[in-house]
Amino acid sequence: MTYNRDALLDLIRAEALQTGEFTLASGKKASYYLDCRKITLHPKGANLIAEGMLSVIQSAGELPDAVGGMAIGADPITASIVTIAGQRDLPLKGFMVRKEPKGHGMGKQVEGPVQPGQRVVIVEDVITSGGSAIKAVEAAEAFGLKVDCVIGIIDRLAGGAEAFAAKGLELKVLTTIRDFGIEP
Repeated sequence: MTYNRDALLDLIRAEALQTGEFTLASGKKASYYLDCRKITLHPKGANLIAEGMLSVIQSAGELPDAVGGMAIGADPITASIVTIAGQRDLPLKGFMVRKEPKGHGMGKQVEGPVQPGQRVVIVEDVITSGGSAIKAVEAAEAFGLKVDCVIGIIDRLAGGAEAFAAKGLELKVLTTIRDFGIEP
């Protein structure tokens, strides 16, 4: 399977985009809502997202060591990318970032087969202010990982790119709300 951006847009339109009146996690009001779990956990959506993000990752040059992000939202994205990478015999591993370090065992916040010093990409579903992905970046860096960039499925164009730029990181996305005729 190769990346088909139009198929991803169609699936988001059909499964994830809702219109009406919504209160976002930030407390702000919005006239639309994007429930990307409906596509990250969809068989076609998981493949389209993985193909799209792998395409973005490979176009940047040297493959990073791993991809991952904040649990729970990034987990299906990470799993899909790692699955497709494995099918292509690419040495790309996955990791997850807990919201808080575990209170037992080794007390880790970053879980998976990664080691300090490795290069990684943070993945995210919907980018609004960038807060969740920035927390994942900070935890990954505290663990000793080098974050190359952040890749999101869709950018609400609400300040996320600027927040990442302020941290010296580039935001790359598969789509923006403008792809659905919505202005910020």
